[in-house]
Amino acid sequence: MKKWVKKLLIGFGIFAVLLLIANFGLNLWLKTQLPDYIKNHSDYKVSYKTLDIDLGTGNIFATGIAVNNKDPQNNNVIGLQGTIDTLKISRLGIYDAVFNKKISSSDLLLARPHLNVTLAKPVDRKTGKKRNPVLFENIRISNGIITIFRHTRQKFLSVQELDLLVENLQMTEESVENKLPVVFDHYSIKGKNFFFRPDNVYAITIGSIHTTNGQMSVVNFKLVPLLSFARFKKFYPQKARLFEFSIPRMDFKDIVLNKNKVSLANVDFKSPVLTVYNTGIKAKKTEKKSDFEVNLENVKLNNAVVYINKPDGNRLLSAAHLNLNINKLMFNKDTSERVIPIGYKDFTFSGKDIVYTDHQNINIGSIALKPTNGELRGISLTPGNSEDGKTNMGIKSDHIAFHVNKLDFIDKKLMLDVKDLLMENVNGTLHGREGKPDVSKKPGIIHSLIVRKASLKNSNITYDKGKQPLSFHDLNATFNDIELIPGPNGKGVSFQVKNYFLTTRNFAYKTRFYNINLGLLKLNKNRIQANNFAMKPLVSRAQFIKMIPVERDLYDLKAGQITAEGNWELFSQHKFVNASHVTIQSADANIFRSKIPKDDPKIKALYSKMLRSVKIPLTIADMDLKNSILVYEEDTPESMGPGKLTFSNFNMNVKNLNSAKTKGKPTKVDIKINCSFMNLAPLSVNWNFDVADQNDVFAISGRIAGLPAKGINPFIRPYLHVTATEGTIQELLFNFKGNPAGLHGTFNMKHKDLKIAVLNKNNHEKKGLLTAVVNVFLKSDSGSFPESVTVENVERDPTKSFFNLFWKGIEQGLKKTLIGANVEKTEKKVKNAVSSVKEMKESVREIKQEIKNKTTTSPSRESKKEKKGFLKGLFKKKKDSATE
Repeated sequence: MKKWVKKLLIGFGIFAVLLLIANFGLNLWLKTQLPDYIKNHSDYKVSYKTLDIDLGTGNIFATGIAVNNKDPQNNNVIGLQGTIDTLKISRLGIYDAVFNKKISSSDLLLARPHLNVTLAKPVDRKTGKKRNPVLFENIRISNGIITIFRHTRQKFLSVQELDLLVENLQMTEESVENKLPVVFDHYSIKGKNFFFRPDNVYAITIGSIHTTNGQMSVVNFKLVPLLSFARFKKFYPQKARLFEFSIPRMDFKDIVLNKNKVSLANVDFKSPVLTVYNTGIKAKKTEKKSDFEVNLENVKLNNAVVYINKPDGNRLLSAAHLNLNINKLMFNKDTSERVIPIGYKDFTFSGKDIVYTDHQNINIGSIALKPTNGELRGISLTPGNSEDGKTNMGIKSDHIAFHVNKLDFIDKKLMLDVKDLLMENVNGTLHGREGKPDVSKKPGIIHSLIVRKASLKNSNITYDKGKQPLSFHDLNATFNDIELIPGPNGKGVSFQVKNYFLTTRNFAYKTRFYNINLGLLKLNKNRIQANNFAMKPLVSRAQFIKMIPVERDLYDLKAGQITAEGNWELFSQHKFVNASHVTIQSADANIFRSKIPKDDPKIKALYSKMLRSVKIPLTIADMDLKNSILVYEEDTPESMGPGKLTFSNFNMNVKNLNSAKTKGKPTKVDIKINCSFMNLAPLSVNWNFDVADQNDVFAISGRIAGLPAKGINPFIRPYLHVTATEGTIQELLFNFKGNPAGLHGTFNMKHKDLKIAVLNKNNHEKKGLLTAVVNVFLKSDSGSFPESVTVENVERDPTKSFFNLFWKGIEQGLKKTLIGANVEKTEKKVKNAVSSVKEMKESVREIKQEIKNKTTTSPSRESKKEKKGFLKGLFKKKKDSATE
């Protein structure tokens, strides 16, 4: 053997002997001197029954250990107090523990520990001074009782009968302050009576926990408020809500705690109950983003119950039998900025007996949702607290279903693209909000909403606003491409519907005075069909007169069918009507006006201005009213019943009915009317005006032929107390032009044997003398070729309608034709003649009375009266002549 090898072996031998001596000496020293050394050179007092240390490996084995802080009030170090039956430490960094006061080990075994741990005070970030950490890569605890306190001596965490295996555990006061109190890679845990108090508001209690092959089961989990709701609002006035949560059992697998991240897999919550107490305080937004992350691989909620309470303690929302499956649920810095602060890959959700109670009460029998579709059954909406003026509904539906193309968020607002929406058997009433909606408001959390197809089937819906219900019975409707998108420059919202089709039967609309009905209504973007239209008064004429403060027409309308073809936009902000043809078949219209109420002092616009005031572009190229009847009735305080005008077999064609708001479209309106006047004579009228003409010039002309004079008695007799007794209006022509100031034109009437009778106020007896006087001045025959008379200077009363002005023109033409050009002088003569007749009749009446008085008086009185009576002179002359 070579000398150097021999020397090397001798050296190793000496080193081994020295190591054995050092190890023996160290163990002897540790057994006798370590407790005093720890007491003198650390913050703890430690005692033990046995202690073995392997200096080479750093392994420590001890039994019967008791540990306490030298200064329990020192919160700058971790406080330890309690006992440990058995302690085993593998690969302890002895040098760091002795000289650097840093405890680190690869493995720690604690058998039957009963410890109270007080966490050190958090690091002062300003000074940057760090506490001495305790680092264990792996830790085993068997049958332990552990209680952890914060540095304030407030209980933080406790557990009994704890069996724990944790790999790569890290726990420092810095981690407790900023992130998770403990982090580890793998674990196995079993214990009872867990308690965890994360803050001053809540405590978490767990009946028991155990793991098997990485699967953890938690029994009787509870998140319990430490304050009553009243005290919570008092001591935390800025907090928005208080929670209470209980789970009889939950299971999960593969928990990973890593700094600020919690990861779980296969999380299963059985029969959880969540209660939320709202304080009514709006939560303040914070600029600081959360660094906390939660990743849940698969989450299941089975038979969950949720309660949400209002600030007054009443229930806002309750939901039972909730079931939720979420795949890859995430909460992190990015998702926390969203409206819904979580992310997911996929989910399914179902629930029953969902009740929401507020200004609108909502009940849902059952609900099932997925990211791509949803279904609701047994939906009921009833009005709740309507003091806020919001729209309320009393609606029920058997079934609502939808499919979603895309759901995303843009600038924290929801962007929703719905493939289809189906609503079946929707029945009830929608109560409209009073006043106009504020379209200038921003769309809230919705960025955009698109519904590609919406279908409404077999429904009965009433829309009631201002006690004027609009009812749709047997309603079926389809809407394509409904869009609710931001308006121009991000102001307000823009709403439009690309296409739609609607059918309803027994459509009804009720106003203060009318009930409007349609037997059938079919409506789409290019055609309208309405059958059996009726607009019936709800009140009698006498009631109507009492209810209106000023003159107003009362309508009674019917129509067999109304059709329209063209295109129009009724739902977007850019509404328009462009109809090629509108037809009204078999209309029956009765218009009644009473002159008993006061005149309406408002200025009445002509029809051209009325059309111009229509706010949307309106064009109807061709409108026909066919086979109809129009009756106009009017009464006055002096009339015995209403005067009546009848236009039967009424046919009207209107060209270019418009509002002068469509570029390139003609604005001149041409109206042609052909009908039977009073069921006796044909009447034709041509009427035109230009809606774009700000001067509102119009022209109207017409012809009536073969009208027996008696035919107009139903109109003139009740309130003019005049009847035509004989004669015929062989032809009447009028041609007027005018504007809002008045009209002028020509009037021509060919008539024969025309005579009238003046009646008393009861319209029964003829006033013979007055009739005779009037007929003296009346031209009974016009001759074969009468000349036209000029109608001029007919002034319009701006508070009267167009037809009042038109009638004034006819009236002047009739006067000039029947009385003469000098109408005013002739009228004066008639009045004088009537006055003379009245004086003559009065004198005759007095003479008759004198004669009557003479025959009934005595002779003595008669002689006296002879001297005084008006016949005294006559009798005296007779006496004198006899004497002579």
